[in-house]
Amino acid sequence: MKIFFLDWKSIGNEDIVDAIDNLNKSGYSIDIFMHPFDNHIDDGDKEYETTLEDAIKKQDPDIVFSFNYFPLVSIVCNRIGITYVAWVYDNPCVRLYSYTLINSCNYVFVFDSQMYEVFASQGIKNVYYLPMAAAVHRYDGLKITPEKQKRYSSRISFVGSLYCEDHTYFDDIADKLSDYSKGYLDGLMKSQMQIDGLNIIEKSIPPVVMQDMVNALGIKPSSDSVATYEYLYSNYVINRKITSIERTEILTQIGEKFGIDLYTKDKSFSPKGVNNHGETDYYFGMPYVFKCSDINLNITLRSIQRGIPLRIMDILGCGGFLLTNYQEDLFNFFVPGEEFVYYESRDDLMKKIGYYLEHDDERREIAQKGYEKVCAEHTYEQRLMEILDIVTP
Repeated sequence: MKIFFLDWKSIGNEDIVDAIDNLNKSGYSIDIFMHPFDNHIDDGDKEYETTLEDAIKKQDPDIVFSFNYFPLVSIVCNRIGITYVAWVYDNPCVRLYSYTLINSCNYVFVFDSQMYEVFASQGIKNVYYLPMAAAVHRYDGLKITPEKQKRYSSRISFVGSLYCEDHTYFDDIADKLSDYSKGYLDGLMKSQMQIDGLNIIEKSIPPVVMQDMVNALGIKPSSDSVATYEYLYSNYVINRKITSIERTEILTQIGEKFGIDLYTKDKSFSPKGVNNHGETDYYFGMPYVFKCSDINLNITLRSIQRGIPLRIMDILGCGGFLLTNYQEDLFNFFVPGEEFVYYESRDDLMKKIGYYLEHDDERREIAQKGYEKVCAEHTYEQRLMEILDIVTP
């Protein structure tokens, strides 16, 4: 089998290549061709479309593979009769709402069961639910030297965006909204922050408020998209803002009581007790943070409604102790209290931080069991086999 891999600056590229190498050692015969790809390409770029088609024909693969979904790629694959596999790790992912999604060449895998159910309910049968994976083989090869331990050792850590660095759409339009719209959205966001496991935003925006936001920001669905204004603005504007508020408030609260190490792009955020290290590299820094932290915190982006964020897989795959907000899909694969711990409120979060900082053996046992579960069921090798079983039965 030959895979034509669209190589853009995506998380997981190296891990897929590594997984294929490992599968080949166990009896598979998979050849992979890495093709440089521009993930920012305009979906209607005919010149790029022709160039890509020529490159695919030259290699004559069985499968074209990409992380995330690209309508232009689907158009090319559908025209020349090549299977297109897209493993989507972003949510929201507006390109999924392209009319090309129903192309017969497509096998699209999404990590959030809520996202899967949206398409399944519309009768779309080429979208599949598939959680993300952990690069256990790579993580196991990273040794904790005394130097690494000193650099990354932490009682509590969080790795992730504060969503205040760029694309701060809500802040951009706040002063342009009417008092009614601003007050309504403020109340809606406060209500959502009291609820885990159910996102109420998309179905709770009245037409007058939606029109006010559209007039202020101007973002519209593309001509080939079936995405609604409600989908775009709830996920790209409001849910991002809610996540920004939640993360900064929670980190500030933890910093004041316990102290916390933060790895994020925005170096300006440094309230009392928050040690902001700046951004850390996904491959060469982040795994050491997870391995060397007593407690690894996950605060999920609000647009990920049920899915298991990649951060969770990475923490568990590194053998780290995970303390996370409630995510429904997580309970379908991992046992709470045995393989991870979740919090139900901010008060509960603070209590559990205090408890697990004082109970080292229990914390380490939970981390070990979470790691063992990932090794047994959630590696890139296993995910790749699941994909191939569906695509090439």
